[in-house]
Amino acid sequence: MAYVDHAFSISDEDMMMETSYMVNNRPPVKEIALAISLLVFGTLSIISGIFMAVNHIGGDSAHGLFFGILGVILFLPGFYYTRIAYYAYKGYKGFSFSNIPPV
Repeated sequence: MAYVDHAFSISDEDMMMETSYMVNNRPPVKEIALAISLLVFGTLSIISGIFMAVNHIGGDSAHGLFFGILGVILFLPGFYYTRIAYYAYKGYKGFSFSNIPPV
């Protein structure tokens, strides 16, 4: 007689549970707004950092370098999650709104 592990078997009682599994693929508005704002502020910080470094605004080019690094830190996650949201909206295979973590 074969060994059956009843700890992982599905019984009639499991099927009669009142909770149903439903996929919720609605767009997370707060998370997408945060991603777009990170993308916009990151882009503006990179542009202003380059402008400050070239024109020595603030005394020397170190201030511009700081703004450029800050802009890159803001830009990267903003671009990444905005891209995921766009591809999930367009319905590309492998992309879903569930890939965006909650805030």
